[in-house]
Amino acid sequence: MNFLSSIFALLLTLASACAWAQAPAAQPAPVPAKAEDRLPKQELTGQILYQFLLAEIAAQRGQFALAAGAYLDLAMSTRDPRIVRRAAEVAFHARQYDSALEAARLWLSLEPESQQARQMLATLLLASGRIEELAGSLARDLAAEGPRVGEALIRMVRAFARYPDKLAVQRLFDQLTQSYPDLAEAHLVRAQTAVGVGDADRARSEINRTLELRPTWELAALFKAELLPKGAAQLDFLKAWLAANPDALDVRLGYARGLVGDKRYQDARAEFRRLLSASPDNPDMLYAVGILSLQVNDAAEAEQQLKRFVEIGRGDMDPARFYLGQIADQAGRLEEAVRWYDLVAAGEHAMPAKVRAAQVLLRQNKLDEARERLAAARAGTPGDSRLVVAEAQLLRDAGRHADAFAFLVKALEVQPDQPELLYETALTAEKLGYVDVMERHLRRLIALKPDSAQAYNALGYSLADRNLRLDEAAQLIDKALSLTPDDPFILDSKGWVLFRQGKPAAALEALQKAYAQKPDAEIAAHIGEVLWALGRSGEALAVWREATKAHPTNEVLAATIKRFVP
Repeated sequence: MNFLSSIFALLLTLASACAWAQAPAAQPAPVPAKAEDRLPKQELTGQILYQFLLAEIAAQRGQFALAAGAYLDLAMSTRDPRIVRRAAEVAFHARQYDSALEAARLWLSLEPESQQARQMLATLLLASGRIEELAGSLARDLAAEGPRVGEALIRMVRAFARYPDKLAVQRLFDQLTQSYPDLAEAHLVRAQTAVGVGDADRARSEINRTLELRPTWELAALFKAELLPKGAAQLDFLKAWLAANPDALDVRLGYARGLVGDKRYQDARAEFRRLLSASPDNPDMLYAVGILSLQVNDAAEAEQQLKRFVEIGRGDMDPARFYLGQIADQAGRLEEAVRWYDLVAAGEHAMPAKVRAAQVLLRQNKLDEARERLAAARAGTPGDSRLVVAEAQLLRDAGRHADAFAFLVKALEVQPDQPELLYETALTAEKLGYVDVMERHLRRLIALKPDSAQAYNALGYSLADRNLRLDEAAQLIDKALSLTPDDPFILDSKGWVLFRQGKPAAALEALQKAYAQKPDAEIAAHIGEVLWALGRSGEALAVWREATKAHPTNEVLAATIKRFVP
């Protein structure tokens, strides 16, 4: 509702109140007074209407000084809390703090229970620099809280969390907390306001005092952890604190999340397991244990917890269904995998689920059905290149490289500068030996995306693999490495071009670095070939045997071994 609508609503309320006041007295039933019944029965005179509209039109035009004066006069004459509130707001925007304070005080006198009126008055006192007056007012409120004074302090500091003058807030709460030197909440509030002004040393001192007064307070422990450097210092503190307070679930959750952030997945899973044992049907804990189990390659527990998460049915089911599809897929339960993928309805996993389901169908020798599924998905998302690339990949995996190339060329006619299509068409052309087509598409991609490390790498590797223009190939691969340092596949290309340039020792170093990051079958094939060239055939055979166990169907690896071991 805009403010003009509010005007008419208020005018109608005033008119109704006036009409009620003028109506003959009836015999009312004894019912509790409603809020609107406590409003003044103000007669809607022409003068009131004129002043109201004058003030509002002035405010709408940005003439806040005029509006503030008109509203304040109207507020004083009507004593209607709605008008008084508006008078305070307009005077505040006009930076006429004295008028705003006068209106706010009147508002609070009319509605002494109004938290909005109290907050308005406090904001105005703070904005006008009247810290002493505000502190005195809030101190009286705190004294009235009795044993709940600590909770009241926490509420108060939260109320000022968004106030821009953090130094004024700190001065205010320093005064308010002087009377409570042995109250843990007082020192927590001081720590919080110290953070607001960037005084880390003061914040640490205050939070340490907080924990001395109340050692088992989880909120204080978490706050102290936030003040420590991320990583070992923070995690060591939380671990030690939890050893003394093992049932502190909020802190344990913070510790577990910190372990995830530090990539200590096994340790994080142990903590989330403890949280799960305390709350066996908590969907967040089930999901966390499931995902962390995947991260540490424990598919059995991942499947158990994610299935339980789906059974409970609270939260976003789609990511869990996608991962359950992956688990079934990797276990060779292909029909189950497709069922899980088909259940992924929306979100970031929806498209990958469709693609993976198609790939599983291909493994079941159902290429036509897989393509039909992707075609149906494309119809729902026209122009999505990912589905085109996925279908081309299916055709390549089925050994139909020419069909894949024709399919991609047709898609490029519709989207000639689509980066993913250019890249995939180039790779497919390379498989077919169309080196000129591959180079043309990759150079177009580089022109469109000069930061595409993939494009530089693909072109450089293709030239190196064919022993063509090796200096240029090395320059392209070095450019790719400058864009994506330490990428294992680009390091593989670097090793391969060095080998082609007659530098096997340097090549082996780059290839082994790549393989340590990514034990890929084709990198293993290259390492074996370089070792063989260095006269270390036994080591080459050992690398190939290890890679074959992990990748028994890789064609490049098998072809490389066949060249050296008939």
